[in-house]
Amino acid sequence: MNALGLLRQRFASALHVWVDNPDASISDKSETAGPVLDEKTIQSLVELVLPSQDARFGDYQANCPMPLGKRLGRPPREVAEQLVGRLQIDDFCEPPTIAGPGFINVRLKDSWLIGQLQKAVTDDQRLGVHPVASPRTYVVDYSSPNVAKPMHVGHIRSTVIGDAICRVLKFLGHRAISDNHIGDWGTQFGMIIYGYKHFVDEAAFQEDTVAELSRLYQLVNGLVEYHDIRDQQLPALEQKITEQQQKVEQAEGALDPGATPAVTPPKEQKKAAKRMRQAKSQLAEYRQQLADLQKKLAHVEDHPQRAAMAAAHADIRASALAETAALHEGDATNVSLWKRFLPPCLAEIDETYQRLGVTFDHALGESFYHDQLAGVVASLTEKGLVRESDGAQCVFLQESQAPLIVQKQDGAYLYATTDLATIQYRMRTWSPDAILYVVDHRQSLHFRQLFTTARLWAYPDVELEHISFGTVLGEDGKPYKTRSGTAVGLSGLLNEAVSRAHAIVSANDDGRPEPMLSADQRRQVAQRIGIGAIKYADLAHNRTSDYVFSYDKMLAMTGNTAAYMQYSYARVRSIFSRGEVDIRALRTLAAPLGLDSPAERALAMTLLQFSEALERVASDYRPNHLTNYLFQLASRYSEFFEQCPVLKADSP
Repeated sequence: MNALGLLRQRFASALHVWVDNPDASISDKSETAGPVLDEKTIQSLVELVLPSQDARFGDYQANCPMPLGKRLGRPPREVAEQLVGRLQIDDFCEPPTIAGPGFINVRLKDSWLIGQLQKAVTDDQRLGVHPVASPRTYVVDYSSPNVAKPMHVGHIRSTVIGDAICRVLKFLGHRAISDNHIGDWGTQFGMIIYGYKHFVDEAAFQEDTVAELSRLYQLVNGLVEYHDIRDQQLPALEQKITEQQQKVEQAEGALDPGATPAVTPPKEQKKAAKRMRQAKSQLAEYRQQLADLQKKLAHVEDHPQRAAMAAAHADIRASALAETAALHEGDATNVSLWKRFLPPCLAEIDETYQRLGVTFDHALGESFYHDQLAGVVASLTEKGLVRESDGAQCVFLQESQAPLIVQKQDGAYLYATTDLATIQYRMRTWSPDAILYVVDHRQSLHFRQLFTTARLWAYPDVELEHISFGTVLGEDGKPYKTRSGTAVGLSGLLNEAVSRAHAIVSANDDGRPEPMLSADQRRQVAQRIGIGAIKYADLAHNRTSDYVFSYDKMLAMTGNTAAYMQYSYARVRSIFSRGEVDIRALRTLAAPLGLDSPAERALAMTLLQFSEALERVASDYRPNHLTNYLFQLASRYSEFFEQCPVLKADSP
């Protein structure tokens, strides 16, 4: 049972008097009659009924009399009294009280609270959480790695956040369909095919296919980047530096240290000094960028083998794109290579998902939609949404200066085209009420354009949501990378967490008079602690915030961590173990629950609020509502554990 939901329903009924009775809607000074509340306003008012921040004043508090009083032109306390007089909650609450200027405090009846918990005790599958009355169909798109490129630290957020959202929606009774939109058809395959044809180490390919394909991708991508820097980025940046140097000289010339106030007022001197500082700062930034680019060039030019490769493959970007185009056009050799590369790459990705405990209902990659792309562009054209620009087919939107390109000048399709085909397929196949994309915040512009185009095209009613998230940072506050500056591999990240957890588990067990765990048990526990730590740490942060990745914090036994949750769970299990308690028999015990101490009642209240936490997750797709709840529950249990001895209790 959701006590907060029930309470809000009763408040909504009491508020309806100001809709149904126009005379009650106005103050004595008003010159016009008529209701001042509508359903939308009532909904916003009942959302001000919230769990109390201080249990001394009650379990829930309603702050709606303040905005309602302002709207009605009456003192909030008077409105609160009128609202309490109409509130029908005596079947599950004590008489409400009014505090301060008009806060309404509500306390649940202990008898009702006990009744709800006793029902939950016998419901070991749902713990008293009822499925939603009006289930919706969701498609949740998350993880979406690129094949033949190792999953890295950035994938952890999309994968675990998306999985958590999907699990919560399913538990609440919604139809939630998870779809892993894998990148198995993009430009990276052109690079890999080009690399295989020119640079493959066959022995390495046979020994570890995925590692060799990854090496080939990085090699080709590095050579492409080298030529881009040398031929385009470096000349453009050098030109910027020249122009910026001129601006610095002009700013210095405008600043006359010997100027008198009569000639150059102090305010103007201050402005000139600020302009000079800004110009020098920008120049310094450009020079740092130049140094970074020169370092990348030197990485190739100072290495004879890499330099020879770069010289021999001067047109490598165009050649790699040509390999991609040949693949998409059905070239037999490239399609054969693609089919050869794909299975081992997918197997490695699946192995990572197994370690994380993440599954998908579907994994429809970009290649699945390839045959549908021409039809998408044709349909958009028929609707009058496409215009040609420099040979490309584009959708121009009022909200964005840059158009959404759906077909390039050379006839190639883009991610946007595939994403539109994906929406079309999902709508035809599953008829969802909502499609959620769990993708990092840097893709915000793309999704705004995509959603607007989809609504104009054919799907105005479906909820399209970009569930954005922040960046995983290192201790230096920058995106978390290896010492060489590359993205940290997800597999290595998990291995390191498990290794550190194993060291902690072993040290604790070795510290006992007699170790309790075998070598296999230590490894099993380390897997649960290490991987649980990484997943929980990610979920515990508000998804839109960046967070600093720290193994020490993740594995800490105190604070809102997975290790603390696991420790709390172990304390519960220890009572059952030490007391030789049969859990199934305990569920059917006839003895009533008692709430004789504050710690006991606080734990009972928190247990009852599980469904509220789940609904908060579903309302704005933020799993940290659930981790916050779990931390509060563990804290309440810890207080209960210390103050209310279970095995030594006087009564059943």
